[in-house]
This record gives sequence, C-alpha cells and structure tokens, in this order.
Amino acid sequence: MTLMDAQTYDEARARRRRNLIIVLIILTIILAWVAYHMRDYPERHAANKFFSALRNHNIEGAYAVWFRDPNWKQHPDKYSNYAYGDFYQDWGPASEWGPINSYSIDCSYATGNGVIVQATVNHRAEHAYLWVDKSDHTLHIPPNEIDCGNWWGWVTE
Repeated sequence: MTLMDAQTYDEARARRRRNLIIVLIILTIILAWVAYHMRDYPERHAANKFFSALRNHNIEGAYAVWFRDPNWKQHPDKYSNYAYGDFYQDWGPASEWGPINSYSIDCSYATGNGVIVQATVNHRAEHAYLWVDKSDHTLHIPPNEIDCGNWWGWVTE
C-alpha cells in the first residue's frame, strides 16, 4: 500500500474514536477516585459498627466490636489490659461522651498498619478518634488525631 492508495478520511469514525477515548479517560479517573476513597472502607465499617452499637445503647455489643470477639464473656481474662469496666467508663452513658444518640464517620487516615477514623458524636465540636488495626479490625485508642477540615480534604482524603 502506497501513500496514494490510502483510505479516505472518515470524519465520523474519527469523532467516535475521540469520544470513546475521552469517555474512557473520564471513567478511569472516576474509578481511580472511588478506589482511592474506598481503600479504608473495612476499617470505617468497623468504626461504624462500634458507634452504631453505642447509639443503640448496646455497650456489651460495642465491647465485642472493639475486640472483634462476640464471645468475649466466655473469656474476659483475655482482655484484662482493657477490661469491660474500663471500657464502660470510657464509652458508657456516664463517659465524657454521655449517651451516644447520633454519630457520623467523618474521615479516615491510613497510618502504618492501621487506620485512624474520625467521628462526630452527638453533634459536638470535638471529635472522637479510633484506631482500627488493618489485620484484624480490632479497635484501639489512636496514637494521634487527624483533621478532616474542609471540602478539599474530603475530596482528597
């Protein structure tokens, strides 16, 4: 095939190809953004289960979520480093948070082998923070706090 034997230019085919490439690029960007924001979903879900149990005034259920052990009553000595009494003082109705009636998971930040999750409890200005272990999804007191801040932080979280 020589230059003189080249096919004629098909404008409609070129436009369809260009549009397909643009759509694929946009879809790739959207899927990458969704995948990036869903990277901490299991840890955020564990925090959501914890706060949901507290909102339903199920302190024992929240303790089971904390250690990810629904049968914790059968071997309470296994969790002697954070006994149920201490947990009840920290998260029960007489705790600094009081009875939890509402909550929202604001954001999360992966650090090391865990994820720090920020939650707003009872519409208070100060936030509650949990550290969720990536390997077994147990909850802990976080080593530090994060700031979700503004809408740009939500977009780039």
